[in-house]
Amino acid sequence: MTKAYTDDHAAAGIKAPLPAIETWPNQFPGYEIEIAVPEFTSVCPKTGLPDFGTITIRYVPDKLCLELKSLKMYTLAYRDLGIFQENVVNCFLRDIVKACRPVRATVTGEFESRGGLSSRMVAAYEKTEHTRQKIRSESRRGR
Repeated sequence: MTKAYTDDHAAAGIKAPLPAIETWPNQFPGYEIEIAVPEFTSVCPKTGLPDFGTITIRYVPDKLCLELKSLKMYTLAYRDLGIFQENVVNCFLRDIVKACRPVRATVTGEFESRGGLSSRMVAAYEKTEHTRQKIRSESRRGR
């Protein structure tokens, strides 16, 4: 039996160039921001069929907040991108953490039913002392 999905399918879109998510300086500590993207679309890398869903971003900002227009442009870049739903959620989290280094963040993807199946993925990040130290040491090196 031939394997229907390949390693190329699995990795599709993960390293695609996407617009930068810009930030602005946070003015207040200790609150949570929730951003909903109710009309998210991407493309299945194997079939080319569209995936529709809602992406929900919840994060507690540290020093930086996400700038919404750049986040919108980032989101729109997925529209024609062949990428699995699971990878969408994890790439969102990776890029949000890279952009604003929040105290914690959760990205949830709830994708519409196709073929009788709907799916929900959750990826989470929490800043620890180890990541704080790593961020401080990277900052000292000018990264």
